[in-house]
Amino acid sequence: MVEKIIVMSYGHERWNETISFAKQCSWRAGAFLAQKMKENDFESNERVIAAIIDDDIVGFCTYANKDEMPDELDFTPFVGFVFVDEKCRGRRLSERLINMACNCAREQGYKEIYIMSGEIGLYEKYGFAKIGDYRTIYGSVDQLFSKQL
Repeated sequence: MVEKIIVMSYGHERWNETISFAKQCSWRAGAFLAQKMKENDFESNERVIAAIIDDDIVGFCTYANKDEMPDELDFTPFVGFVFVDEKCRGRRLSERLINMACNCAREQGYKEIYIMSGEIGLYEKYGFAKIGDYRTIYGSVDQLFSKQL
């Protein structure tokens, strides 16, 4: 079984396949990511990161300047849209996706990276610490986590 993590921007050979996977995945946010990818709604330094097993896309996350934070808050950059297909969980693919996003941030000179999530106890095991609860651009409240790089 061959597992790998790839970093993509618009035009990558696996871009459209990742759109299809995201659109059909069990997580409702996948359809939102698929639309963002289809419209290439990314800034030049942002990336989509995919997990591949035996040549099939099985997970993704994004490395982005903003997530669901209001513009007046200047936290940046973010890991977003972390998802691994249910049949492939337990292989530490989420951790590898997140680590690749951290590498992207480090390569761009950042010393810290953030993630917004409602999950409790998940991102702490990847080295993130909760900063606090913040209102999102959608009106809900989510936890903001940070990790020193």
